[in-house]
Amino acid sequence: MHFSLLDWLVLLITLLGIISYGVYKGRASRNLEGYFLGDRKLRWGVVLLSVMGTQASAITFLTVPGQSFTDGMRFVQFYFGLPVAMVVLCVIFVPIFRRLNVYTAYEYLEQRFDKKTRVLTAIIFLVSRGLATAISILAPSLILHSLLGWNIYLTNIAMGGLMIIYTVGGGAKAVAYTQQLQFIIIYVAMFAIGYWVIKSLPAGVGIMDALRIAGKSEKLNVVTTGVHQHGFDWNDRYNIWSGIIGGFFLQLSYFGTDQSQVGRYLAAKTTGETRISLLMNGLVKIPLQFGILLLGVFIFVFYQFNQRPVYFNPSQEKLFVQGPYSAAFNTLKGNYLKLQQERRDWLLSAEHKLPGNEEVMKEKLDGYEQQLNAARDAISAVIKKSNPRADLNDKDANYVFFRFVGDHIPAGLVGLMVAIIFLAAWSSVAAALNSLASSTIVDLHKPFSGKSLSSAGEYRWSKGYTLLWGVFCILTTFFAVNVGNSLVEAVNILGSWFYGVLLGIFLVAFFFKNTSGTPVFYAAIITEILIIIISSQGKVSFLWFTVIGAIAVVVLSYLLQKIIPLQKKPELRK
Repeated sequence: MHFSLLDWLVLLITLLGIISYGVYKGRASRNLEGYFLGDRKLRWGVVLLSVMGTQASAITFLTVPGQSFTDGMRFVQFYFGLPVAMVVLCVIFVPIFRRLNVYTAYEYLEQRFDKKTRVLTAIIFLVSRGLATAISILAPSLILHSLLGWNIYLTNIAMGGLMIIYTVGGGAKAVAYTQQLQFIIIYVAMFAIGYWVIKSLPAGVGIMDALRIAGKSEKLNVVTTGVHQHGFDWNDRYNIWSGIIGGFFLQLSYFGTDQSQVGRYLAAKTTGETRISLLMNGLVKIPLQFGILLLGVFIFVFYQFNQRPVYFNPSQEKLFVQGPYSAAFNTLKGNYLKLQQERRDWLLSAEHKLPGNEEVMKEKLDGYEQQLNAARDAISAVIKKSNPRADLNDKDANYVFFRFVGDHIPAGLVGLMVAIIFLAAWSSVAAALNSLASSTIVDLHKPFSGKSLSSAGEYRWSKGYTLLWGVFCILTTFFAVNVGNSLVEAVNILGSWFYGVLLGIFLVAFFFKNTSGTPVFYAAIITEILIIIISSQGKVSFLWFTVIGAIAVVVLSYLLQKIIPLQKKPELRK
């Protein structure tokens, strides 16, 4: 992939502009409320874009199109539980957090239970969010390293280090306002790429023709049941039931118990503005996610008419076959390209027959896809014979979108897309660092330091913890390996290990008034171990982990309360 001087100019101007804007908008009061909550004066529109920007990392824009390219549209079902979760959040969670005027969600748990339960919950959040943030930095760095040849360590430092400048200096206000601008730039660019994909289809092939081809290739599987020949498959990741039920629990936990999101909407000016931002998020998130997935589907159709690389990850293409296997390799690769040309010719010649030839078209496309997959497997086998140490577990879906951009988008736009990778990473990582720092000082430092801090002292410690978490996440990326077949799935799976426990603790706090802290504390530990065991078995999809975890904490807390004497609970402040 060629990175021109124009691309460098576009990249540098965009990034420097965002950093400058963040430093300018980040002028906040030099105290905890100003640094972590923007003085609680943000309007609902800013909060909405901040909430959505935190949720949509660079992983979303880089790998979700690849997800639909390989697996179709069914990933959108992951968000089907989101609207209902937003309603429950507005009715139950928001009023309690706002009434108690807390900085973090975990402050409430000490008032409701005890200090050890608050600390345990904060530690679970810090561990899970710290690791997820490292992946959010690593993922785009890996792709830029592979596609552009950039040094992975320097890319990690640039990806995380530049964003630290305005996050440390400006706090929540800088994060919110930069997220607003980043979100707008990102989606404008994504729509522009979508237009370019459709424009690049052969003459006579329109949007409806593209959708028909995608449908017959089983890429428009928006709703699936998860029911197969032998009944419901609990290991099927994305279906209507795992989306509505599992997605509801996961989204409720993410927005209701993860400080990276709680901190965003606690910065709203009023409870009403908080509710509007969350309800609007529930309304617009699914259509936006649908659009990103649809972009991947159109890229799939584009490659029905254009040469598709054997591997979208260029590093795999550099595994040259030499010696006795070179002839076989060249023959197989030639066959792979020939099959693609045959498919293109058939589609173009059969275009006028498509409306009345649906089943024939499906069979023909399936046949070509099977032959191409077989040819690709044969190429991989030859590479492995020639080079037994070659790692062909290339997570190819992660590279589909940006490989298309690099190969088929004009100079200048490639630089803008690289800038968008940085912006999307910054959008989620900046919010994560702000939340990690807020929980560290509010939930750990202040309760255990034994010293009262002035406003200036709290502000200095807050900036220090933000910087330390930024350095931690960057260093963690250097040791992270094998993050899963799809980076977007890797982050969601990691979160699902912890979100059920967090949600269960809060459900007990809200609805089981006679349950004290000690039963909840031990129930949370037991459940966390249980979730890790279930995950290691590989028989249940990760979307069910949050459901299992939340219910297990509630049930175990109730049972343990029967054994452990009832403790006197502290009164919640009014």
